[in-house]
Amino acid sequence: MKQSTTGKGKWGEEVARRYLERKGYRILFTNWRAERGDIDIIAEDGNTLVFVEVKSGSSEKYGSPELRITPGKKRQLYKLATVYLAEYTNQIKHYESIRFDAVIVDGNRNQFQIRHYPGAIQL
Repeated sequence: MKQSTTGKGKWGEEVARRYLERKGYRILFTNWRAERGDIDIIAEDGNTLVFVEVKSGSSEKYGSPELRITPGKKRQLYKLATVYLAEYTNQIKHYESIRFDAVIVDGNRNQFQIRHYPGAIQL
């Protein structure tokens, strides 16, 4: 039975969350929602606040998942991060920096590869 695109996305986000936790990140939110979309993962990496875009899928079928982080998706992520920062102003004062990462989960439930790109998303 084929898995839906939404199901694959949720699976990829869960794999990415567990991966980041193993690397020592503290997950603050998953699928943080605002009026115009959501941020897949918001986490702490030491004194850095990290907004994470997760892409999952199979390179064999559609090409590299990295290619799906389009300029429009980057702009949307920055806008959503701005909303988050405005909403949580008091909680974010202790961070020394902010970073935008990408985590790619390439493959399927039976066999996959994780690629993490700290600071990869920039306008």
